[in-house]
Amino acid sequence: MKVVRPVDYQDLSALEALANRAQGSMTTLPANRDHLAELICKTRDSLGKNVESAADESYHFVLEDLDTGEILGISGIIATVGLSAPFYNFRVDEEVHACETLQTINRMTVLKLCQDYSGYTSLCTLFISQKHDNGFNLQLLSRARFLFIAEHRDRFSDRVLAELQGVIDENNRSAFWDSLGSHFFPMAMSKANYLTGVQEKGFIAELMPRYPIYTRLLPKQARAVIGEPRPDREPVFNLLEREGFSYQGYVDVFDAGPTLETGTDRLTTVRDSQTHQPEVAITSAARETALTENNNYLVANTSAQSFRCINTPFNPNAPALTREEMDRLHLNDGDPVRVAACY
Repeated sequence: MKVVRPVDYQDLSALEALANRAQGSMTTLPANRDHLAELICKTRDSLGKNVESAADESYHFVLEDLDTGEILGISGIIATVGLSAPFYNFRVDEEVHACETLQTINRMTVLKLCQDYSGYTSLCTLFISQKHDNGFNLQLLSRARFLFIAEHRDRFSDRVLAELQGVIDENNRSAFWDSLGSHFFPMAMSKANYLTGVQEKGFIAELMPRYPIYTRLLPKQARAVIGEPRPDREPVFNLLEREGFSYQGYVDVFDAGPTLETGTDRLTTVRDSQTHQPEVAITSAARETALTENNNYLVANTSAQSFRCINTPFNPNAPALTREEMDRLHLNDGDPVRVAACY
């Protein structure tokens, strides 16, 4: 059985292994032991807070195989971006240049450095080790966060965003970075991502041009990837779309990957999730019957510090769990659960 739970101190070595497997592809998962330890501390501190409104809290969760004890993946939520450190994006705008004498109108796409997402809640750090990266695990690890948000709504903002990695080639090179960022930052994109991940973001504002960048001046290959997600992130993109996220013309400053956004209360899982109170722990034989009914649900407890979420057959009209499932969810008889139907 697999469970999503908050990251804890004993997970540090496993997080290092995941960060090494990510190979610098994820800004918020740098291969830096001190940063990963701080990530754990921030999660534990945030969970222990009595939060009335979103501030500088962050929450990270791991996907654990309870049969083997292996940590298969990680995902996170930053309660509010842009407070303790700047949160930069390019806004994709259009400028119009007209000449009445020549009867000419030029419409130019431009990139403008901005901090328009300050105050949003941000999904982050969604990574699953390659051999376990499938639709089942992706849905559990990603959507468990939405059940957590639904249950602890006061901890998060009214708007939420998610950044997707931009297009890279077979040599892990970004045409956008090579055409733009490399001219302003004296480093590889992986180094820039690493510095951003360990909260050294001041160099972006210090080195990035402050004036609009006319995309027409960029090579065709660079223009083609603006706002395009990396092809292998398509399952994540599809999941986010099903949750109600959409692209509104903002991209990453390094690889031009798209930023998606939506209203927090419009998230499909937040909007449609329900709370139930399982009264009876059903038998394994009854569970085998339920397995044939294709009614899998994400089921989570309502705790913050001891949050747990699993994927299991569940009948909202007759809510019940096996004794093993109740134990895995840290539930006592009569405790409520929050559930959402699987896609």
